[in-house]
Amino acid sequence: MDIILMENVEGLGQIGDLVKVKPGYARNFLIPKKFAVEANTRNIKELEHQKRQMEHKAQKMLQASELVKAQIEKVSCAFALRAGEDGKLFGSVTSMEIQAKLAEAGIEIDRKKIQLDEPIKALGDYEVGVRLPAGIVATVKVAVTALD
Repeated sequence: MDIILMENVEGLGQIGDLVKVKPGYARNFLIPKKFAVEANTRNIKELEHQKRQMEHKAQKMLQASELVKAQIEKVSCAFALRAGEDGKLFGSVTSMEIQAKLAEAGIEIDRKKIQLDEPIKALGDYEVGVRLPAGIVATVKVAVTALD
C-alpha cells in the first residue's frame, strides 16, 4: 500500500515521502495516529502543491537573508574601552553590545543569532558570525581599541 508520510517515522522516511508499506501497518498504525495518509491522486496533488509553496517561501527567505547579509557585512562595529597595559579589557564586549551597534546602523538582529562563543576580553580586530535564516552566515567586523 502506498502512503504519504505526514510525520518523520524512524526507519521509514521523512515528512512528504511517498513510501510503500504493508496494508495492515498503514491501516492499523500509521493512518490512525496521523503519521500518514493514503496516497491517492488527490493527496498526491495536494502534497505537490505544498512542496511548491514551501520552495517559493524558502526562495523568498533566501533572497531576504542575502540582502541582510550584504547590509551586515558593510557595517563595522568599533568599541573604545578601558584596557590594561597588556591589552586586556576592564570588562568585555558581548553579543548584546554588538547587537546594539548593529541596531544603530539600522539592522535588527536577535542577539542569540550572533555567534560569539565567549565575550571579547582583549584589544584587536575580530570577525563575528551572525546566523541568518536559510542557513546563511554573515560576518561582522568588530574592532576593539583602548580608550585614551
